[in-house]
Amino acid sequence: MSPRPLNVGLIGGGGTAFIVHPQARAVHLDGTRHVVAAALSSNPEKAVEAAKKWCHPICGFESYDAMFEMQKKLPVGERLDYVVIVTPNHVHFDPAAKAMKAGVAVFCEKPLTLNLAEATALVKLQRKTGVPFAVAHTYLGHWTSRFARYIVRSGLVGDVRWVDSSYIQGWLATKLEDTGQTQASWRVNPKLAGASGCGGDIGTHALMQLRYVTGLEVTQLSAQLETFVQGRQLDDHFTVYCQLSNGGKALVRASQICIGHKNDLGIEVAGTKGTLRWRQEEPECVTIHLPGQPDRVYWRSVVAPGDGFLPKNVPADLMAEPTIPSGHTEGFHDAFARLHRSFEADVRAWQSGNKVACDGSKYANIADGWTGMAFIEAAVQSSGKKGAWTKMPKPI
Repeated sequence: MSPRPLNVGLIGGGGTAFIVHPQARAVHLDGTRHVVAAALSSNPEKAVEAAKKWCHPICGFESYDAMFEMQKKLPVGERLDYVVIVTPNHVHFDPAAKAMKAGVAVFCEKPLTLNLAEATALVKLQRKTGVPFAVAHTYLGHWTSRFARYIVRSGLVGDVRWVDSSYIQGWLATKLEDTGQTQASWRVNPKLAGASGCGGDIGTHALMQLRYVTGLEVTQLSAQLETFVQGRQLDDHFTVYCQLSNGGKALVRASQICIGHKNDLGIEVAGTKGTLRWRQEEPECVTIHLPGQPDRVYWRSVVAPGDGFLPKNVPADLMAEPTIPSGHTEGFHDAFARLHRSFEADVRAWQSGNKVACDGSKYANIADGWTGMAFIEAAVQSSGKKGAWTKMPKPI
């Protein structure tokens, strides 16, 4: 008999929120998880009303406090198994902490918190409770991201010399926040977004892609946080030159003022034997450049181990991950679903009494979230000192 579907709660996502809908679709994609409850707004009346208008019946709550309080009164099989937090950055810490204290696993949007102090407190609480915790770095869910990770970490392109990891957008090229556009307004407000706008919003994705694919850490950095739109409170252009833990160098860059760019996340890893390239807007393939050879383009679902570049023993679990044939494109929702699928496995293992220690290979964990906040703090400090080299905070 199949196990019961996991019960999932949403925190945030009412009104004009975009990310809640891909998250909710990803939750439902496999049929083994379903959204059953939600606190969709900080306004109690709007929260209840939004739940009534949800695309399928859910239990709406006036607040996430009320939702967690209800868990104590429900039979075990009807309680929430995990929550998805899709609020602005300043409302990540409190619901995440309360969820863990209530014994509910957490799937939280990035960046982890508003600042590094909050992130540190969450990490300590997670270690104390052992509750599974994922940070929603969506693009790690693309199969090609995982394939790129395997190639680089297996040494197939040699020792990493240089990485260019970038996330370029153009939607904030004008002062969109002055029009009342909600998604723009909170992202440029330091009280709601934190110390960095562009860096916190999408620069953290570029950093995570670098760390995930290469396995390397940033040890020190020189940053320039710039604001091109006059009167904007936070940076809309983010450039960080990095020293890597293996002695290599990297550029982590992000921009939201480059007209023509939509959601252009990409990474290039230059090693001593070859170079790997991947782009989120073309997520079905990974390109390998080798000296004196034609370029190799690997498409999802048509990878052939033992082809003269790849070894014969490519991990079976990696090869088994694609769910549809090549040419039937996966996308953003599939990437999200792969993260939720992996997180579900850890939640079920934890509920069965097993100790879960996510190593970051299947989804970003809370330590990855902390590193993102440490990176932002160091970048803000460096930029304030005209790009002075600044060491990354020591991991806790």
